[in-house]
Amino acid sequence: MAKKISIVLVGAGGYGNIYVRELLSNMDKGKFSIIGVVDPNPQSCNYLKELEDIHIPFFKTIEEFYKVNNADLAVISTPIQYHASQSCYAMMHGSNVLCEKPVSATIQDALKMSEISNKTGKFLAIGYQLSFSDAVLELKRDIMAGRLGSPIRLKTIVLWPRDKKYFSRKWAAKIKDEAGNWVLDSVANNATAHYLNNMLFVLGEKEDGSIYPSEVKAELCRANNIENFDTVAAEISTEKGVDIMFYASHAVNESIGPIFYYEFENAIVTYTHEKKYNYNIIARFTDGTIRNYGNPFENEANKLWTCIDAAAGLSMDITCKVETAIPHIICINGMQESMPDIINFPASLIRSEGEPELVWVEGLKQLLLDCYEDWTLPSAKETLWAKAGKKIKLAGYTCFK
Repeated sequence: MAKKISIVLVGAGGYGNIYVRELLSNMDKGKFSIIGVVDPNPQSCNYLKELEDIHIPFFKTIEEFYKVNNADLAVISTPIQYHASQSCYAMMHGSNVLCEKPVSATIQDALKMSEISNKTGKFLAIGYQLSFSDAVLELKRDIMAGRLGSPIRLKTIVLWPRDKKYFSRKWAAKIKDEAGNWVLDSVANNATAHYLNNMLFVLGEKEDGSIYPSEVKAELCRANNIENFDTVAAEISTEKGVDIMFYASHAVNESIGPIFYYEFENAIVTYTHEKKYNYNIIARFTDGTIRNYGNPFENEANKLWTCIDAAAGLSMDITCKVETAIPHIICINGMQESMPDIINFPASLIRSEGEPELVWVEGLKQLLLDCYEDWTLPSAKETLWAKAGKKIKLAGYTCFK
């Protein structure tokens, strides 16, 4: 019989609510027990009463928990600046870790996390749910097997409005926190990080690998009163010569995407997040064959159950480890270096509406859609406010300064 594993939840508000809900809904499976919740503000958990009713102890800090207890698995859903220190602390105190995306704020933190995982022998999974998706993994296996031919180029666009309530969180869109720790929260490193990471992931040569970027040029902009950017257009070259285009914004008033288009020698792979397309990944081959890989958003809790099984010794099929997620954070660090001075959208184009207030940019949605269609950046469209970023070399990149 498989071991019943003990779980500590580090962060139970925000995205942590999803983990809490999933675990509370499956307590009767007998696969795990929740032995503690670490959260300095437990009132942000939507399931606080349910946790209290089953007498789950709460702790203010991860150090407090490990002084009196230990856990087979730590599930970490805290702000970006804590991912590295909390993951390392949990591993050094005997826990395997499932840490929410992104892996960390900087490449040097991610490399430290990898080092500690290897040193302790504890696994460190990163919660990019698309990397645990059956549909994405089937696509990736076909790519690895050469069934689609050589990859040529990939692109993704995600336009998701976010209002002032979203940006009011203490660490939202911060470059550093009050203590001086790197945060680098942005549209590309948080809400839409999955879709940038997925392009790197599907091109990896191993099931748990991702392709590494070799160069990035980014255009970073903001409409909201924030430190970092709410809009990005980026051109990324990879070590295998495959180019990637990525477009994302929160400064729009209509939700579009994710939409992606992956071009291969023998097939075009597309995804459009619309009901009429059944939310499925579709490959259209040059010989007329069509393959439906399914909905990548089905079974989003796969990452949690995979890690529970791994902690119980049933399987080690963790398809997104810390090393898998490192290429994404290299891209993010490179983007920030490409344009260290974020462009402010012209005041004449900024609009606002609703309560909480949504700030958006007139014409931005169509501009980004046009850039996506043409595989180009806004500065190439002779947009007056747009400015090209510097090309940043990423081969051997180990430190964000």
